[in-house]
Amino acid sequence: MKPIQNIPRDISWLSFNERVLQEASDPTVPLAERIKFLAIHSSNLEEFFRVRVAALKRMVLLKGKKANFYFEQQPEAILERIQTIVLRQQSEFNSIWQGIVDQMSAQQVYLKDALSLSARQKTFVRNYFDQEVASSVIPLLIEDLPALPYLRDKSLYLGVVMHKKLDPMDHKLALIEIPSDIHGRFLRLPSKASETHIILLEDVIRFNLPFIFSFFDYDQFEAYIFNVTKDAEFDIDNDLSSTLVQKIKKGLKNRRKGKAVRFGYDKQMHSGLLQFLIKNLHLSQKDNIIPGEKIHNFRDFTELPGLLPFKSTRNQPPFTHPDVFGKRRVTDVVLKKDILLSLPYHSYVTVIDLLREAAMDPDVETIELTAYRLASNSKIINALINAVRNGKQVTVMIELRARFNEQANLEWKERLEEEGVKTLIGIPDKKVHAKLCVIKKRVHNKLISYGFIATGNLNEKTAKIYGDFYLLTSNQAIMSDISKIFRYLASAELKDESILLKCKHLIIAPTNMREHFITCIDQEIEAAKAGKKSGITLKLNSLSDDVLIQKLYEAAYAGVPVRMIVRSICSANTHFKKFKKNMFAISIVDEYLEHARVFIFHHGGKHATYISSADWMVRNLQHRLEVAVKIQNPTLKKRLRDILEIQLSDNVKARILDSSLENKYIHSSEKQKEVRSQMEIYHYLKEQADKALVRPVEPDDQSRTIES
Repeated sequence: MKPIQNIPRDISWLSFNERVLQEASDPTVPLAERIKFLAIHSSNLEEFFRVRVAALKRMVLLKGKKANFYFEQQPEAILERIQTIVLRQQSEFNSIWQGIVDQMSAQQVYLKDALSLSARQKTFVRNYFDQEVASSVIPLLIEDLPALPYLRDKSLYLGVVMHKKLDPMDHKLALIEIPSDIHGRFLRLPSKASETHIILLEDVIRFNLPFIFSFFDYDQFEAYIFNVTKDAEFDIDNDLSSTLVQKIKKGLKNRRKGKAVRFGYDKQMHSGLLQFLIKNLHLSQKDNIIPGEKIHNFRDFTELPGLLPFKSTRNQPPFTHPDVFGKRRVTDVVLKKDILLSLPYHSYVTVIDLLREAAMDPDVETIELTAYRLASNSKIINALINAVRNGKQVTVMIELRARFNEQANLEWKERLEEEGVKTLIGIPDKKVHAKLCVIKKRVHNKLISYGFIATGNLNEKTAKIYGDFYLLTSNQAIMSDISKIFRYLASAELKDESILLKCKHLIIAPTNMREHFITCIDQEIEAAKAGKKSGITLKLNSLSDDVLIQKLYEAAYAGVPVRMIVRSICSANTHFKKFKKNMFAISIVDEYLEHARVFIFHHGGKHATYISSADWMVRNLQHRLEVAVKIQNPTLKKRLRDILEIQLSDNVKARILDSSLENKYIHSSEKQKEVRSQMEIYHYLKEQADKALVRPVEPDDQSRTIES
């Protein structure tokens, strides 16, 4: 079978962000949630430009030269498509936002600007600026400076044009950074009891421009919002005299100097100011210069719903997993049977309790754990510090190169080391993305292990909104493999990969994960060709690895039903005429972020089932340490199949993924029941929990066995 051309990953990603925009435009979504989806779309796009567009621009510059990243075909053409799509989405975004503003007004919620304040509000804004904001505002007269000052890529700026009413030609240009990181982006204004009036911080500053620039003899002020997005990638150089920590710190400083990759501005901006900024930012017409409305940096709008009188009522409270409900210790249950937590439906407290118990258990000797993105006030870290204080040996592999978490993870490293935790900081040229924990305790003079493998970060904040799975287990074969991984991470500088090859029960990238799943797909192809039942069901965040995609094409062409649930990037051309009847892909964007990775192969009716931290992308399979674990317990395997079947039957929030990138919804017919999968999964798990709590729980010895 000849190779089939895939959808470029970056174009597919923009299609995903379009699905986020669809949620913001959906009138059935609560208004507060629609605002959040606009904020998510904006934040996603900012990161996309900082990382992917920046990478594509460097590919163009480095064409024909050696580079340390995977080259896309025709990066120039992809950049042109990106610009076209982004401008179209920007127009849709503006239209959606205006509709939301109108709906807020209908509910007596008003966003005020500097020109629409009442006399009482003017006094309030003037006093607020004097007492709270003035000391944080540093105006710069940019025409008088030898070069444009450093502009931060997460900041919002006001470009100010000052002139005199009687002499318009006498003007000056100034720049003010909006200090929203200090004061927040929104201020609630005094108003009638039945109304809510809110002003943005930039409008507070706009109103006060005559006072800010009172030293000058100008009486006319124009002010326009703009922001700059910069290349956020930094290279880890090969200087052997520097430690990884030093290189990360250097990289963070160099990130400040990143080239501008996007310039967003108020389309009404004064032409002289606009040309001045474009010239001094060294931008050209080939760069992403994007005109917009008055408001920018919508990622801050996650704060706005907190000020609104109407709230979202969609969240269902998480509930305790039935296996640990009412039990004194999570540890006692895990030592007897495997537990599969399904977040955010099950409570994350179970994971925290497992570590808290280990910290206090006098029989526990060691705790080893990987950390990628931690919560800002991490209860996980608190439990580990308490463990050290109680005499345990604690090792944490903290990935310093987790993008945009580098600074936070450096700070966590220092804190952990101060408390006596042994910290590991990764592998040369590879990120540690696996989510692992192994706890060892001595019972009757025998050392036994227990812990967990997860699909998502050890982060109690995101655990409330990310859909993930945690396998809590004391399966000694699995724990033995996790221990080997930690021995590898703690090995000498060059790392001895032969240690990983000794792992028999975990599937590990980069050593054998891609090859293992190719073998699994080949088995399904052989079954289909022999006229036997076959099938592949995948749940992923992203699918862009060409080797595995081509193998999935081969499977579908051979008659294997390939069904996929892909949240974000899906580069597979699922509607290719030779096999489209056997390949089906959907994406679900709803209240919770679908983050889990699950791979199910029919395997002659045995349903080989895996959960993993890894997407099927080149970066996960070749440039990260990732782990997949085969689920052994028949009950847990069925639960995972049931959950994926519910998602595949979604006809409310599921969109079809195909080469048209139209994101068409799958709608129920008149005779069909509406299935909104996230709600159905909640009810499915809750019903299981309720049933389990009214019958005796039997120990599950099957979780102790390992399939060959």
